[in-house]
Amino acid sequence: MTRPTIYHIPVCPFCQRLEILLSLKGRLNDIDFRMIDITQPRPDWLLKKTRGTTALPVLETADGRIIKESLVILQYLEDIYPERPVAQRDPYRRAVENMLTRMDSDFLTQGYTWLMNQDPGRRDAFREGMLKQYAQLDEFLVQHAPSGPFLFEEFGWAETVFTPFFERFWFLEYYEDFQLPDAPEYARVRQWVEACVTHPAAQQVTKEEVVKLYYDYAKGAGNGSLPPGRGKSSLAFEPDWRGRPWPPADKYAHSATDAELGL
Repeated sequence: MTRPTIYHIPVCPFCQRLEILLSLKGRLNDIDFRMIDITQPRPDWLLKKTRGTTALPVLETADGRIIKESLVILQYLEDIYPERPVAQRDPYRRAVENMLTRMDSDFLTQGYTWLMNQDPGRRDAFREGMLKQYAQLDEFLVQHAPSGPFLFEEFGWAETVFTPFFERFWFLEYYEDFQLPDAPEYARVRQWVEACVTHPAAQQVTKEEVVKLYYDYAKGAGNGSLPPGRGKSSLAFEPDWRGRPWPPADKYAHSATDAELGL
């Protein structure tokens, strides 16, 4: 092996973080990307490399060593490609962006848990929880970067961490009819989200792709598992998502068949 290799899942937000960082650095072509089909058991050769763990992405260095966890891999890539730094170099500014990125876990957990919810009676509570997450981000940005649109002068580390989830939460727009209210308490975070999802380095996925591939998540079946009565995952490589029909938006009233999903 002469170059690092990233084993990844198509449309995975944690994997997209790495693509965004490498795009910002102009290094995307210096890494070999190898897609893994999570609708199938992990191949033995990969499990041997990862010592049995199945989470992706995984980076294999040029000399065969393995690095796991997207934020750890991000920092490794930042360190081995120091030109065009994405993370802040000033200690205080780095601390500020780290404080913001530590908020990602609750944010993404709230969004994915709501998507996978199958009880329509809980929708309002999930909506309020999601709005609370956005309000907390807004408060942080107002305190540390009131003028925006990014945390600092340019799209940087915090944007690299959060943008894939801003884009994945297009599935909440589609399946839960969720929109940020046009209210002052969300004005700053709305500016941030819009600037992030339109940035040239963050165009790896589209709303159509996210909505189609995440249909099974919307039915409560994640990571390549199948909803009841289905024989093929919406995350399958084939047929290509571009040729599939849009799934039914009302996930509570109807469970689409493989045929309805173009699978």
